[in-house]
Amino acid sequence: MARKFLYFVAVMIVLAIAALLAYRLFGTDMIRMAMVPRATFEAQAEAPRNIYARKILWLARPDKPGNPALWTPPGYAPGRPGTGAAIFFIHPTSYINRDHWNAPIDDPETNARAKLFLRGQASAFNEAGDIWAPRYRQATFGAFLTSAAESERALALAYGDVSAAFDRFLKEVGPTRPIILAGHSQGGAHLTRLLRDRIATDPKLRARIVAAYVVGWPVSRATDLPRMGLPECRTAEQTGCILSWESFAEPADPSLIVDAYDATIGFDGRPRKGTPIVCTNPMTGTADAAAPATANLGTLVPAADLATATMAVGSVPARCADRGFLLIGDGPNLGPYVLPGNNYHVYDYSLFWANVRADANRRLKAFAQ
Repeated sequence: MARKFLYFVAVMIVLAIAALLAYRLFGTDMIRMAMVPRATFEAQAEAPRNIYARKILWLARPDKPGNPALWTPPGYAPGRPGTGAAIFFIHPTSYINRDHWNAPIDDPETNARAKLFLRGQASAFNEAGDIWAPRYRQATFGAFLTSAAESERALALAYGDVSAAFDRFLKEVGPTRPIILAGHSQGGAHLTRLLRDRIATDPKLRARIVAAYVVGWPVSRATDLPRMGLPECRTAEQTGCILSWESFAEPADPSLIVDAYDATIGFDGRPRKGTPIVCTNPMTGTADAAAPATANLGTLVPAADLATATMAVGSVPARCADRGFLLIGDGPNLGPYVLPGNNYHVYDYSLFWANVRADANRRLKAFAQ
């Protein structure tokens, strides 16, 4: 198994290098040709509302043996089980196959990659409380590279699973426990819908939200935020608010994100084109802020085999700029997965892992007072 996993990592590195070369030579059309499914969308039944009572459908939950979200780097430890907040985490895209628009929920390689994301991302919250992270029939990576109708149907199917999992999460954690919501990339996209559909429409549930971390997905201040039920976080100890950032080294070229974002319609029915994007500096916990590298409490630096990681303190600065993107200077060497345009999307949490941890703990303490 270990040898097979290392082989997979090596293949992913080669694919990443090849993708970067292809992008530089042939642009986004080549990437779309390689990743967007050509198959017809396969309609599937919605998830039964009680299906997430099955423990096997959770990648992480407090009573799951080998819970990947409990991993910590040296010098850190999870909090005491059953205390603090209940954390609902929606993992990013880990399905890259173009054979289907949605991942089979029992696909072993897809779930193995998702567990790696939980180790590097959801683990930032494990001192603040118990983490719940569902498997779901996520849309494939290529669904984000096309405007085809199949893309929307794939995302809708995935969101249905997330919504069903959230129902079970609420039942399991009870009616009074504080809640932290978090996600990344595709998980961030589903979290914006969850905020719009479930949090904005339920005052009692909204009152339990410590914070919502919508990371790696753009949130329009003008067309999305007013419909999501929570304001953006303007101060470091504010609760019941939204944090969001997308990380780029400099010189940054976010045109791929901007072009896609500007072609979409916001939650209020107006075009998102030209509207500002929510930008939280995770080192200050405030909006539109700048902070030097000395304010970075720790960047998670993965080992080559992705099995372990170390912390680099004070190595990465950050400032909100250029319409709402978070710029990090030259950018550290965290591995081969930096995307075109100096996009550190894969490392949005890793860059500020210790600061995210401190932020969640600080807001939870403020919420309890």
